[in-house]
Amino acid sequence: MATITVLGSGSWGTALSVVLADNGHHVKLWGRSEEAAEEMNTRKTNENYLPGVTLPEGIQAYTSMEEALSGCETILYVVPTKAMRGVLKSVTSIINEPVTMVHASKGIEPNTLMRVSEIIEEEVPESLRKSVVVLSGPSHAEEVSLRQPTTVTSSSVTIDAAEYIQDLFMNQHFRVYTNPDLIGVEIGGSLKNIIAIGAGMTNGLGFGDNAKAALMTRGLAEIARLGMKMGANPLTFAGLSGLGDLIVTCTSVHSRNWRAGNMIGKGKTIPEVLDEMGMVVEGIRTTKAAFQLAAQENVEMPITNGLYQVLFHEKEPKEAVEELMGRVKKHEVEDLKLGDLDPLNDLEP
Repeated sequence: MATITVLGSGSWGTALSVVLADNGHHVKLWGRSEEAAEEMNTRKTNENYLPGVTLPEGIQAYTSMEEALSGCETILYVVPTKAMRGVLKSVTSIINEPVTMVHASKGIEPNTLMRVSEIIEEEVPESLRKSVVVLSGPSHAEEVSLRQPTTVTSSSVTIDAAEYIQDLFMNQHFRVYTNPDLIGVEIGGSLKNIIAIGAGMTNGLGFGDNAKAALMTRGLAEIARLGMKMGANPLTFAGLSGLGDLIVTCTSVHSRNWRAGNMIGKGKTIPEVLDEMGMVVEGIRTTKAAFQLAAQENVEMPITNGLYQVLFHEKEPKEAVEELMGRVKKHEVEDLKLGDLDPLNDLEP
């Protein structure tokens, strides 16, 4: 049995805590709300985020980060990307022994254009981290907490670290694969949120399945295009953290990014959407970062560019769609030439 600190007691942090507790681990779940911590410890529920779910006995909630980190062997970060640096600074000021650090956050930091693993490596001295791992894939918290079948990917630059996290989480409901392509796993998990906003937007505009299929397919093409330019394995984007995560996020009302896009398509402003949802919509911030990354890497990303104009420059969603449809004619596969790449050995069946 391991002692694991989970930082972030929202829906995803709580759902992953359920998986770990089901596997017999001691889970110390940290969040900022005293009321929520008391509810989780006394009533074994987190109704604000996961209504109707009963939490296992192995989960103990804390609001003191010092207490939550005491005696832990692994830290799981499940906080929004914009809060990551602040949380990491707090952790670094408390721990004095190296621990395994795994994150399940999906975003890219605007301006620095860093993936979350890079932020961790920048903020946490090497002497305090054994390894950095990402856990990503098609996984709605609502379904994971109900023990419905789910598959995800554990990725790290070292296979031992990825397999360690695989062993911590894997059970009969929650299957974990490993993939050494850290860049591809993080890029796929982050940028699919942008396409999900677009998918929701097409629904809000009253478009049908044809539009959604086109958006998802061409969205995956530009995700892969950027990822490959950054050094990712192209086959990662056909896997769980690529195509799999894109499907689940673009087609489900559980997806907060889809819901945000749907409201925008129906005419609501960004402040109205964020106020109504009351939760972080990671894809909005990531759209800005991806727009900046595309410019830096000289990669064509027309869907990302269109959504950036809608989200940050008040372009009408319908106008953005019309501009996408009116682009110059192209060959479908010309942007995804694999050249001499031979990635087959890197993916586990």
